[in-house]
Amino acid sequence: MRRTPHEEGDRWLRQAREDLRWAEHLAREGAYHLACFLAQQVAEKALKAFLYAQGEEIVLGHSVERLCAAASQFDAEFRAKGRSWSILDGYYVPTRYPNGLPDGIPADVYTEAAATEAVRLAAEAVAFVAERLR
Repeated sequence: MRRTPHEEGDRWLRQAREDLRWAEHLAREGAYHLACFLAQQVAEKALKAFLYAQGEEIVLGHSVERLCAAASQFDAEFRAKGRSWSILDGYYVPTRYPNGLPDGIPADVYTEAAATEAVRLAAEAVAFVAERLR
């Protein structure tokens, strides 16, 4: 049985919330690079939740900024949010791979402050989308 757009959006938002819970845990436990990466994933999934709920059938890509641009076609407020949330795009690759950094490894580079801010932005994205899907 095929899901309605709202059901598919809700499915993606539920996963974003679950991932957010783990991003918060990782940030508290000192796995700052993983918290930053997961925060990017949370925002990505929340934005995809919104787009699926609007009836989009296939939503591709990982860029928070680009997903916000797509979402702004349905709700103009996403354009401004994309400007602040786009910092999360910088956590997609270099938080996972040593060759994404000029020196060192991700586990040594990312800080508590970076993880805390990334998780805050991800939580903001989840709340913003949840409010619109109500």
